[in-house]
Amino acid sequence: MRDIGIDVAMPDGECGDEDCPFHGRLPVRGQVIEGVVVSDKAPKTVVVLRSYLKKIRKYERYEKRTSKIHAHNPPCINAQVGDTVKIMECRPLSKTKSFVVVEKHVA
Repeated sequence: MRDIGIDVAMPDGECGDEDCPFHGRLPVRGQVIEGVVVSDKAPKTVVVLRSYLKKIRKYERYEKRTSKIHAHNPPCINAQVGDTVKIMECRPLSKTKSFVVVEKHVA
């Protein structure tokens, strides 16, 4: 296991995935985002729903917004629907995946 540079719990399982930040060679950098997994149907991929507030200057109010982010799901973490996860930016892994799951909190 290698240190990925941020303070997260190391996964319990072992995996041989080349795109795992802990057991493979995938470097992580940039944004760290928390969200809830809403889909895990694609192989080694989860869809994470992120909720945030956006300020509307004209009305001096905030509005709720959401976005869905595709993230790589290493076998050692194995996040499933309903789990709260922490994802981190990495190099593009496919057309839509530029994030990887680094920590899971069971819901």
